[in-house]
Amino acid sequence: MDLDVLVDESYFSALFDYDEVFPISDVNYASELHLQEALFSSLIASAAKINNHPQIQRSFTTVIKQEPVVKIENEPLEPSRRLCMICMDEKPSSDMFRGSVTCTHAYCTQCTIRYVANKIKENSAKIKCPDVDCTRSIEPYMCRDLIPKDVFERWEKILCESLISSWDKLYCPFKDCSSVMILDDVGGNNANVTQTECPSCHRMFCAQCKVAWHVGVGCEESQRYGNTKKKSSDEEDALLVQMATNKQWRRCPSCKFYVEKVDGCMHIKCRCGFQFCYGCGSVWASNHACQIRT
Repeated sequence: MDLDVLVDESYFSALFDYDEVFPISDVNYASELHLQEALFSSLIASAAKINNHPQIQRSFTTVIKQEPVVKIENEPLEPSRRLCMICMDEKPSSDMFRGSVTCTHAYCTQCTIRYVANKIKENSAKIKCPDVDCTRSIEPYMCRDLIPKDVFERWEKILCESLISSWDKLYCPFKDCSSVMILDDVGGNNANVTQTECPSCHRMFCAQCKVAWHVGVGCEESQRYGNTKKKSSDEEDALLVQMATNKQWRRCPSCKFYVEKVDGCMHIKCRCGFQFCYGCGSVWASNHACQIRT
């Protein structure tokens, strides 16, 4: 604190300004001077106390130098309820879900769960936003805690398979397994490898014939004459074909796997990614109009 300023403003102004207007006597002047000296001594003592207490001094300075308060307008709050464009119901904002940080479309949790689960049933690896004009995809990690664990694990499997081209993958020939495997060094030194073990069911099969492993028999001989296991496999295949015919199953024109339509339209997307019509078996097109109803 500047004591000189205090002296200039308090002491001398009180001492000289007053008698410029009203002349005073010597007695009054002496009394007034004595009073001003007492005030000045008290002011100096108060300033010394403030200097000996930094916290008081900081508080004193803070009060003096406090900036005027600027009023900030409140930002608009998110509405408490929002409209889900799938079920067309108003839901609490806390129940709305966005599938991507870059997507602005939000849908209620229940509709999102059903939508994602249906897409996974269709073997869709990339699930886009439900909005028809949006090209953003739903991120798997954002709905991990929403959908059931077994459904999410199936989605993970589909995603892994989608990263492998059709030329580099092989399916286990055993019908109760059908696990996908990667063909290493396709067309290279390992192109003639036959005996292979499925990493899932740990059963042996021939990678060339795509049947159960024919022990002691070459591929050509096995295909020409067959053996006990192959005959058994052929019998099973015959039973499968008969069952597929009776139940009106369709065979994928690409990977030859049988597909059963439980419900929905005729548009089928196979696990291999090929799309075809379940009614006539032809390649699916946006303008396809099948006359066959199953």
